[in-house]
Amino acid sequence: MIFVTVGSRNYPFDRLFKKLDALYEEGVLTDSMFAQIGTATYKPKYYEYKKFISQEEFQIKINQADIVVTHGASGSIMKALNARKKVIAVTRLEKYGEHIDDHQIQNNEAFSSNKYVLMTDLELDDLGECFQKVYNNADGSIPWKNIDPMAIVKLIDKYIQENW
Repeated sequence: MIFVTVGSRNYPFDRLFKKLDALYEEGVLTDSMFAQIGTATYKPKYYEYKKFISQEEFQIKINQADIVVTHGASGSIMKALNARKKVIAVTRLEKYGEHIDDHQIQNNEAFSSNKYVLMTDLELDDLGECFQKVYNNADGSIPWKNIDPMAIVKLIDKYIQENW
């Protein structure tokens, strides 16, 4: 099962949900999916969804999932990593009204460059390829270094100290 979460802020991420539907239409995705869509106005066609879920339901969905697709919120990423899930990180962008700024780029790049998550390109054009990499991982290019969750906190702290 794939679990998609985009948080509860008042910024829709319709672009992601449209892309996921397109991947089902193209046959790239066939697994069951549940999405927490927040304030999205787009209604998914090929998978179950709710606007918001409780913390308890969130944890249940994480535990049930094989893959977690999440926006660049470090809390959501860390919850998935703590549950030893494979994470695909997608980035909300200010230019599409998906967030107040582009700080999620730095969050996702920090997690991705250290092989904790697989990050899509900013336009989500390679989301299907990211799923294929997760499914196949034939080349071993995704080591999923999600062994020590505190290492992530240290990584983020180091990145902030060096870049801000």
